[in-house]
Amino acid sequence: MSILEPLAARYATWLRLPAEATNDTGDEDPALVRAMPIVLRVERDPQPARTPLLEAAAAASIAVCLDERAEPEGPWHEEVDVWVRGRIRKVSRRARGAHWEAVQDLPGITVTVDGAQARALVPGLVVESPKVLSRLQISGSELPADEPGPVEPGVPVLWLNPGVPMTVGKAAAQVGHATMLLAALLHASGGGADLKSWSTAGFPCAVRTPTPDRWRALHPAEDPDTAWHTHGTTAVRDAGFTEVAPGTVTVIAQWPR
Repeated sequence: MSILEPLAARYATWLRLPAEATNDTGDEDPALVRAMPIVLRVERDPQPARTPLLEAAAAASIAVCLDERAEPEGPWHEEVDVWVRGRIRKVSRRARGAHWEAVQDLPGITVTVDGAQARALVPGLVVESPKVLSRLQISGSELPADEPGPVEPGVPVLWLNPGVPMTVGKAAAQVGHATMLLAALLHASGGGADLKSWSTAGFPCAVRTPTPDRWRALHPAEDPDTAWHTHGTTAVRDAGFTEVAPGTVTVIAQWPR
């Protein structure tokens, strides 16, 4: 059984929720909130390019979930499994120099794309974040838009909503959600061979911002199951705790056909 099975099972329900219901935490105890930390390496000079940094974050997020250490007998399994069964929150932080080197000792996976580096850590209780992590800043650094080249054939594309500005930290969390959804739906729909090939390659993906017209064409307005089986697209819908309104579709992930 894939550790992402619970995510696939509730995906369609989540997309159909009224916008105001997406950030309804009910009686959630703040002491029990879990999140996957994503640490973005942002040196002063040279700064990484925005697109490869987001691509690294997206690949690292799913790599942690599908690592052998997250399997039932592995040391990461319990933390990853409990987190996936709830809200798949992610918190992006930035680090440089010695602080970046320090987080390499925390359990997780670092991915490098065109020189840009991101490390996704094993999820856990936010209130129990180690000091080496909690002292890192969540916001305060932004990267300029870049102009990435053509998408390589056979690579899934994570399309950012062109009408929703996001900081690099917010976008990193959203593309991380997107790769998790792609993997979960591939597994649930019998695409195990594709998932294995993607994993073997290191989960490469392309992050791009479409034109508004292209976004409207990509957006799976129909039933989410139909969108996936017909077009190979899945939507990331945000709960709206930070930066965007509840129910906003932030990313359309498209599996290559």
